[in-house]
Amino acid sequence: QVQLVESGGGLVQPGGSLRLSCAASGITFSRYAMSWYRQAPGKERELVAAITRAGGSTNYADSVKGRFTISRDNAKNTVYLQMNSLKPEDTAVYYCKAMIAPIYYWSQGTQVTVSS
Repeated sequence: QVQLVESGGGLVQPGGSLRLSCAASGITFSRYAMSWYRQAPGKERELVAAITRAGGSTNYADSVKGRFTISRDNAKNTVYLQMNSLKPEDTAVYYCKAMIAPIYYWSQGTQVTVSS
């Protein structure tokens, strides 16, 4: 059974930081490209950041470049999203995704709220 379990979401003030973690089980983690998506109320789910299987390449949405960092630890079957300089518009449910096209798995989502 494949599971992607997130942790680290919550409420933070503007300008603050959070680190999301997504721990995978039931898959050979190192074979999967990993990514983070988010979905704000009334909006479509959007790609935030992605990382290749070995972690050698990353890409980011323009809206988070320079503020968010995606990383992975294949020994721990975990992908991370370090979020700095958070803004109210970063408020959303954040999901991680594991993919070997055309197969993919989603996490359950974790709420991130940026508000004073």
